Amino acid sequence: MSIGSTVVEDIFSRAGAYLEGHFLLSSGLHSPFYLEKFQILQWPQETERLCAAIVESARGLDVQTVAGPTTGGIILAHEVARQLGVRAVYAERTVYAERTADGRGREFRRGFRLNPGERVLVVDDIMSTGGSVHETIDAVRSSGAEVVGVGVLVDRSSGQARFDGLPVIALWDVSIPTYPPDTCPQCAQGVPLVKPGTTPAPLIRA
Repeated sequence: MSIGSTVVEDIFSRAGAYLEGHFLLSSGLHSPFYLEKFQILQWPQETERLCAAIVESARGLDVQTVAGPTTGGIILAHEVARQLGVRAVYAERTVYAERTADGRGREFRRGFRLNPGERVLVVDDIMSTGGSVHETIDAVRSSGAEVVGVGVLVDRSSGQARFDGLPVIALWDVSIPTYPPDTCPQCAQGVPLVKPGTTPAPLIRA
């Protein structure tokens, strides 16, 4: 089922998922707008509808498994996999001692195994810098499996997120301003900062 970007925007607006304020993103950047995907994911029918559009574009990729990063990616991976008739796995944050130099990293735990050459579609909800997607791709490739594409509900990276030439399925491309803390106009105005979501934000050093 194809779906236009204006329809996706309408779904987010009607669900109250497009928020205005002063937000600290998981990337450590600040933004005057935030997309709260769980306002969408709480509605199974809307989630099914959005995932169906990803599935339609992904059918030609011969996907064997769908992988998503915690937390919202679990729901999306499960629904996309259900519609494709394949299995879903998810990548969790690595334990602190095993993270990379920037404090990041993901791995498959809980007995999840990917076979060498297994064709994996990586999905996520809101893509800002692409960090969670990159981490999930790394986790897939470290197992010897093959990433065949990326699917997201919203790409707010302004075209900056790239994945080694992999096809990217984005239902809604939206440009939302972000700022490092030292150049954030709302910080300069003294607007209170809010940290939404569940992922700790890293410190950004000037």
